This record gives sequence, structure tokens and C-alpha cells, in this order.
Amino acid sequence: MIFTKYSNTLRWVIIIASFAIVSLILWKTYEFFQHFKEEERTKMENWSFAQTDIINSEPNANLDLTLKILSSNKTTPMLVINEDGSLSSYNNINEKKISDSLYLKKLIVKFEQENKPIPVKLDDSIVGTIYYGNSELLNKLKYYPLALLLIVFLFGAVVFFFYRSNKNATQNKLWSGMAKETAHQIGTPLSSLIGWTEILKSENTNPDYIVEIEKDIDRLQTITERFSKIGSVPTLEVADIVKETIDSYDYLKARSSNLIDFDIIIPKGKILVNLNKQLYSWCIENLVKNAIDAMKGRGKLTVEISQLENTIMICVTDTGKGISKKNFNKIFEPGFTTKKRGWGLGLSLTKRIIEDFHDGKIKVSHSEIGKGTTFQITLKRA
Repeated sequence: MIFTKYSNTLRWVIIIASFAIVSLILWKTYEFFQHFKEEERTKMENWSFAQTDIINSEPNANLDLTLKILSSNKTTPMLVINEDGSLSSYNNINEKKISDSLYLKKLIVKFEQENKPIPVKLDDSIVGTIYYGNSELLNKLKYYPLALLLIVFLFGAVVFFFYRSNKNATQNKLWSGMAKETAHQIGTPLSSLIGWTEILKSENTNPDYIVEIEKDIDRLQTITERFSKIGSVPTLEVADIVKETIDSYDYLKARSSNLIDFDIIIPKGKILVNLNKQLYSWCIENLVKNAIDAMKGRGKLTVEISQLENTIMICVTDTGKGISKKNFNKIFEPGFTTKKRGWGLGLSLTKRIIEDFHDGKIKVSHSEIGKGTTFQITLKRA
């Protein structure tokens, strides 16, 4: 409870602390980069002094230290350009490319942008200029902050998605709890309705009315069972898919518009499938209601069951407005809907029931704008 109470504050503390640490690392990296550049400049200045010593030296002078300084540069690329613009010497640069005058000019411009040139003086006159660039190590160090920022960004993304998935899991538990509580609450008036039905039977009420009321009560019981199964793994049992499809089809047909021409095509005999009856009925109901909405209450709806050697196919076909090809997969995503009203959950729920719980497949097998759509469910035989 205490952790939950202060979780938001703790989250902000962690975010601010992380930002401070990253900023400190970046600043220290920048300081190190600048310090390294200063050391390289000092090295180049020493090189220029050594070059001046060579020029000013007497014929028999001891130049061991001077030559050692000149040969010590193993990493920094550099050019020495005479006052007339000709190349005097170079170091740590590709020998084949340096002969190209255009390449040389570009290299001088590049080095000028990276570091301030150092003049080589003889007495008080400038006899040449040293142009030098960043060493390979310095160039690699230059990209280190970017790599660090990328790592921080990726780490932040992982934390964000973890937090989001954790939040979604919490919300899913909440919705599951609400669904089960709803199922529990529906149970009380449902029991009362069953009792009133028995009273109506004793009052010599028209039996046809009683039959229809009992069908609606059965439907409410089915809906209650559906809600109670949310959040838990449903159990499957061997059932006749032909009978289960007909039961759902007939119930919806009796309570739909007379302007819709219902048709069902089924094979003879039973077809046994591992099935959760309540959830399968929910799938058929969703597909049929979607078809009715697509036809705006007028058209032809066909449910067809066909069988192959090891699989069963259930096709629901309407003569409605159709679905564009680019939306064939999108319509199964949670929240996607083309209706003015609706949550966009029916088809995503149907897909989960068929594919996750029944190890089957559902897809739009055919659709044509203005002519209709066919949804196809594929299940394995028991």
C-alpha cells in the first residue's frame, strides 16, 4: 500500500536522478574531450618548436631531442604548408591521396575547421603553417556522447514499455474483475426471471410466449457464463459444431429484421470439435451482428459449414458494404471500427477466442466494396 501511494513520486525521483546522472556523464565526457584536444594542440605546438629548431640549427648541433619530438607523432594527422602554399611535410595521412591537389585543399579546410592552425616561425617571420586534425581516438570519443544518449534512449524505451505493459496488465485484471462481478450481479435477477417463468406456466399463459422467454433466459445465462470466463482459460469439450452453430443462428434469426434473408448450409450428420460452447456462440453472434450492421438491416446472410479431412470451415457471408483490402487485418485489432458507434472489440475478441483458445484461424476470405464480405473460421476436428 505504501509503495502504491508513493509510486508516482518515486517514479519522478528516478526520472530526475537518471537525467542528472546522464547530464553529468555527458558534461564530464565533454570536459575530457576538450582536455584531450588541448593535449594534442600542445603536442603540435611542441612539434612546431622542434621544426623551428631544425631550421635554425647549426650544422654540427645535437638534434637528438628535436628529432625525437618530430618523430613522436604517431596518431595525429598533420600537414606543414610552406608560405608559398606548397606542401613541406605531412604525417599520418595516406601517401597516395596526398598527391592529389584537390584532396589536399579539402584536407586543409577540414583541419582548419577542427583545430586552429599553428604558424612555424623563423626569427619573427612565418615560414610555414601546421594544419592538423583530430586523432582517430579523438574522433571516436566525439561520438561517445551520441552512443551514450542512444543507450539511454533505448533503456528509457524499455522502461516505458515495461511500465505500459504493467499498467495494461493491471487494467486487464480490473476489467476481468468487473466482468466477473457483472456476471455475479446478473445472476440474481436471472434467478428471479426463472421463477416468474414457472409462475407464468401455472397461469395458463400462451406456451409460445413461455418458449421465447425461456430462450431469452438461456441467452442471458450464456452471456453470464461468458462474462464469468473472462480472465481465465476456458475449458474445451467435444461438441457437435453443426448443432452449436444452428442454435446460435436460429436464435439470432428469430430476433433480427424480416428484411434479411437468412440462409444456412450444413453437411449431414455430426461434426465433432473441441469446443467451448459459450465462447463459440459468442463468435457466431459477433460475426452475424457485424454482417447485419454492414447490410444496414437489409440483404442476404449465409452461414455455411464445410469439412475437409481434418479441418472444419465456417463461413459467414453478407451482401453489405464490404471491406477494403488494406483493412483485412486491421479490423481484428482492438479499438478499430468503421462504425459511428461501437468499441471495435467484437472482431478482436472473436479472433482471440478462435485462435488463442481453440487453436483455429479466422480471416476475411473475400470482400468486395459494395457487394459483401465473407469471414472464414477454420477449426480442427476432434
